[in-house]
Amino acid sequence: MFRRRGLTIQLFLLTVVPLTVLLLLIAFGSTVLHRSAMRNMVGERDERAARAAAVSLTTQLDQRATAVTGLAGYANVIPPDRALAVHDFLQPYFEGGLAFFSPDGQLLAASDTAVAPHDWPLDPLLAQIAAGDGVRFGQPFALPGADRLLSLVAAGPPGGPVAVGAFAPGNLAQHALANITTGQQPVAFVMDQTGQLLYRAGDLHHPVGSLADHAGVPEALRGESGTTYIVVNGHEHVVAYSPIPPVGWALVIEEPWHTVIDSQLQLTQLAPLILVPVLLLALVALWFGGRQVIRPLQSLEQQANQLAWGDFAAIEAPVGGVDEIQHLQATLIQMAQKVRMAQQSLRSYVGAITAGQEEERRRLARELHDDTIQSLIALNQRIQMAQLSLEGEEATAVLTELQTLTTQMIADVRRFARALRPIYLEDLGLIPALDALAKDTAVASGIPVECQIVGTPRRLGTAVELTLYRTAQEALSNVTRHAQASQASVRLTVAADQISLAVQDDGQGFVVPDNPAELAPHGHFGLLGLYERAGLIEARLKIESKLGSGTKVEMVLEQG
Repeated sequence: MFRRRGLTIQLFLLTVVPLTVLLLLIAFGSTVLHRSAMRNMVGERDERAARAAAVSLTTQLDQRATAVTGLAGYANVIPPDRALAVHDFLQPYFEGGLAFFSPDGQLLAASDTAVAPHDWPLDPLLAQIAAGDGVRFGQPFALPGADRLLSLVAAGPPGGPVAVGAFAPGNLAQHALANITTGQQPVAFVMDQTGQLLYRAGDLHHPVGSLADHAGVPEALRGESGTTYIVVNGHEHVVAYSPIPPVGWALVIEEPWHTVIDSQLQLTQLAPLILVPVLLLALVALWFGGRQVIRPLQSLEQQANQLAWGDFAAIEAPVGGVDEIQHLQATLIQMAQKVRMAQQSLRSYVGAITAGQEEERRRLARELHDDTIQSLIALNQRIQMAQLSLEGEEATAVLTELQTLTTQMIADVRRFARALRPIYLEDLGLIPALDALAKDTAVASGIPVECQIVGTPRRLGTAVELTLYRTAQEALSNVTRHAQASQASVRLTVAADQISLAVQDDGQGFVVPDNPAELAPHGHFGLLGLYERAGLIEARLKIESKLGSGTKVEMVLEQG
């Protein structure tokens, strides 16, 4: 009968109750779980160490195979002894030296560091290379009187000189196993396929008849890797093993796992088991909070931002989350509906004001054209007549200056009249009006303005054409006054379902406010007016700008 409602109850059911149950379980089973976890941890660590050492050995073997292959390629270009001299930098990789042999086993050349190359067991390698097997590794061997094992790697083209390098596998294993250190040194050894011990670090903790029978060796020789456990003197040892693929060797690491963690077990027996569930529950709580609180709030924030730019439908998309967030969204939807109604009333009022403003502009433009310009033209004609009737250079100069000023006044008044009442827009349509606006702006400001028309031109509604024209006029005015641009463009795109007008410049740009309400406090009254004009024809105004990257003002009108 209890209804889960609200974030507090949900967090209690998902965190506090499970945490209490887990703590009770931990109080009774912490010791067993901790020892099992430590046992598995040591086993996994040793297995990773064995694999890492095997990878290191494989990498070193591949490096030597690559070096011999490269050396063999030079035998077809330069004499073998010269090739060895050129590649003397390879000597540190081959403790037993480098040599070239013919396909039948004759020694062609050898480095100064080569140890008894005539005694190297080459027959199996030469036969494999003659069969086209490329680079091959040989079985480790011991030379008479030598205190270490050597292994051969050979490469060469069929029928050509064969490059052979001799290296000490024990040195490779020692380098690969050098970083395996724990509280008590483990036993690590490497064995080849014949059961020959190549390297061993540490002493075994128990007697064994043959290392070839040691746990993990048969598995590694079969190409398997993993971990096993053996009991020695009442204590369990972990044995990690891994193969070394290029040569088929086996690498084994053994150590008593309890000696690694006994000191920690006495001090931190309960701490890991307490921290692990606490961490898991914290992750569950974070996941729940992110899914039920944070993500819905982020979605609600994005919707509120779209609402601020006039998209009232965006706030109605459900965001989910806890009940409190859903109630908050419902409240915002109600507020948005009230704001929408108020905005519609305001737009009706703004539309009436805008229509009256445009009508007043038409009246002023008509009076300027019919009265002022005609009077100035008549004055100019009288000045011309006076020039014909008067004599004298001084009078002629004065009248010429008056005529120049009158002509300039006529041009200015005409331009002012066109700005108040775009004659091209009413008589010829939006496209010629935009083209004339771009040319007039370029002449007045000295900034090149390109006018582009995309799509099939057609006449639009009077309100739409006037709004688009005023948008371009205001945007180009801002370019001229504020942008400090070197060029600008006006682009009108006419499609079947959409009409867009974009004015772009490469000027200094500015920081665009997050919502239209911040346009006025930042002094962008012209852009605020464009935003209101866009609302009157149900269009969208988009402003993109960054400091130093120019500005783009675009008005988009969807048409069904």
